Amino acid sequence: MREVGHFIGGKHVAGTSGRTTEIFQPMDGTVQGTVALATPAEVRAAVENAKAAQPAWAATNPQRRVRVMRKFLELVEAEYDSLAELLAREHGKTIPDAKGDIQRGLEVVEVCLGAAHMLKGEFSDSAGTGIDVYSMRQPLGVVAGITPFNFPAMIPLWKAGPAIVSGNAFILKPSERDPGVPMRLAELFIEAGLPAGIFNVVNGDKEAVDTLLDDPDIKAVGFVGSTPIAQYIYSRATANGKRAQCFGGAKNHMIIMPDADMDQTVDALIGAGYGSAGERCMAISVAVPVGKETADRLVAKLIPRVEALKVGPSTDLTADYGPVVTKQALERIQGYVDLGVKEGANLVVDGRGFKMQGYENGYYMGGCLFDNVTPDMRIYKEEIFGPVLGIVRADSYEDALRLPNEHEYGNGVAIFTRDGDAARDFASRVQVGMVGINVPIPVPIAYYTFGGWKGSGFGDLNQHGPDAFRFYTKTKTVTSRWPSGVKDGAEFVIPTMN
Repeated sequence: MREVGHFIGGKHVAGTSGRTTEIFQPMDGTVQGTVALATPAEVRAAVENAKAAQPAWAATNPQRRVRVMRKFLELVEAEYDSLAELLAREHGKTIPDAKGDIQRGLEVVEVCLGAAHMLKGEFSDSAGTGIDVYSMRQPLGVVAGITPFNFPAMIPLWKAGPAIVSGNAFILKPSERDPGVPMRLAELFIEAGLPAGIFNVVNGDKEAVDTLLDDPDIKAVGFVGSTPIAQYIYSRATANGKRAQCFGGAKNHMIIMPDADMDQTVDALIGAGYGSAGERCMAISVAVPVGKETADRLVAKLIPRVEALKVGPSTDLTADYGPVVTKQALERIQGYVDLGVKEGANLVVDGRGFKMQGYENGYYMGGCLFDNVTPDMRIYKEEIFGPVLGIVRADSYEDALRLPNEHEYGNGVAIFTRDGDAARDFASRVQVGMVGINVPIPVPIAYYTFGGWKGSGFGDLNQHGPDAFRFYTKTKTVTSRWPSGVKDGAEFVIPTMN
């Protein structure tokens, strides 16, 4: 049985706390191994290694740092299939979906290959008589990322790539549920030429997280997870003087206008609502058809599609989605479906009784579809994070627009329509951070930034794109004048452009 420790100072380090948690294989419920939960001393050892290695890495010119990232990219691509299988076995998502997880992370690494350009400062010649002004972007030092179970490759790479290529040292605290891929990425960074101590992995629970948040040598923290924990991490990190970007939960709506192509809409909803068993912060979990006729057509087409979803083990390349991550997650999702029925929503497709032949101990959930959900219901207000789609019927476009605008979360939203005026108005007025127009999962491409609004995001800067380089660097501005031609005498007024 595997025993996963930590990766500190360029090598694997066994855990010393005596505390471990089990790593399950969701498709059959078997235990694959154990992962150590770090002590404060082990976290501190990672910080000290990072702190010692960072100055030399920061002094390495950006092009040379980029070469390491390019080699890392090549190494990950060479292990694409084996990494995807490892990811799928620990998380539960299908292997094709696991490959997408890795690919979306690598796309941010590809953007990092342009870091020499992204890190350029500004220069003004003769801003005053004999005076030049220029700025430079410098790394923060040691930074940390706390990442979720649902994207064990993508989110760590979104955090670590820009941080490292900007000259920082990075400490990753991944989810203890699926630590295998993060540990392998650490090995590949060393193989690519990254100096020991620049990328460290500390596995652990709340004790490790709190230690990172309180450590004075950690200058910035990035987090992705649930909103309550995002709020907690943001508050504690900023109270300790750190930069923080923390992304929380979501309740993503899809508005379906009467003129929408219904076949295209249903295809989009099936993939965006049920892909990865709904365990995505960008999953569509609320469909909002405008008008009774639109709603009736939508429901009539959705029911047979949801009933026909193919649920299978992670290794089934033809499955639409696999199991959820843990037995506890399965029970929580089933509890939400029970609650929706109790609240009065119409459960038109019930996936609670699904069992996978030959995998009876796996954590499988069939697709569920609710109609006539109302905004006062908990199944509308709260993030279910499972293969459950709710339909909220709206009488008008304005009623539909009001739903995402008034919701606690503001991560992603979509509208399906053929009307350019409606789409343009929606994009302008909706109070959500990422908007799709006839695109169901509006995750921005890697050179734009990713981030939600309201209860979905805490902090002023987003993930990847230009914001990532701003987040992981600080700006220094230099005003320079040389003695030649400078008049004598002291000046007692504030300098001006005069």
